Amino acid sequence: MQMAPQMGYDRAITVFSPDGRLFQVEYAREAVRRGTTAVGIKAVDGVAVLVDKRITSRLMEPESIEKIFQIDTHIGAATSGLVADARILIDRARVECQINRLVYDERIGVEALAKKICDFKQTYTQYGGVRPFGTALLIIGAEDERTRLFETDPSGALLEYKATGIGAGRAAVMEVFEAKYREDMKMDEAIILGLEALFKASEGRIEASTTEIGMIRLDNKKFKKLEEDEVAKYVDQMKSQVGGGEA
Repeated sequence: MQMAPQMGYDRAITVFSPDGRLFQVEYAREAVRRGTTAVGIKAVDGVAVLVDKRITSRLMEPESIEKIFQIDTHIGAATSGLVADARILIDRARVECQINRLVYDERIGVEALAKKICDFKQTYTQYGGVRPFGTALLIIGAEDERTRLFETDPSGALLEYKATGIGAGRAAVMEVFEAKYREDMKMDEAIILGLEALFKASEGRIEASTTEIGMIRLDNKKFKKLEEDEVAKYVDQMKSQVGGGEA
């Protein structure tokens, strides 16, 4: 039986198809689209990432599911897609931060780190015997007198945003941000809006125990993950503003 002309390209080797597509990269992006929803949002006094951990069983320990990571004192990241792939990229990012400190005796720039991670991801789209990383990262950080928010793609592409989302609920998240995001928002307002976006993406199924929040305030430039009781206050406030609703 004769194979369709393009089927020869639809294999484990990442090569161009006749119409200029990289199927393996597209499959990696699909892994991200099926992942948990993560959002990043900038405020005038900081930047935050929020993740719906999507607990699928009451028997799971929520603390065992980690979607937000500290990379350096001034940099954090949220992930969506294949968790194991994300863990490798997070470890790589941490090593790059330490290399920069040892070589230059200073903290790495947020954009410089994001580009290094994207360069690493891009190499996995070129060679046989490997596959692209099936994960996207939202990288946040603070440097000089501003905050940064970058989204990395499985292809190695890099974009900077004021507010964005990745994962299964990206369309719903972006709809909320396009309608309600303001550049003059304070950190608390930004977190509430981020939670509202997650609330819409999850169709109202959101609780403090299944939500992670990481943030960096511009005044101290230090990454911090909020405790569950802190997250609960924001979740309750968000629900009161959007009209409540049972998760």
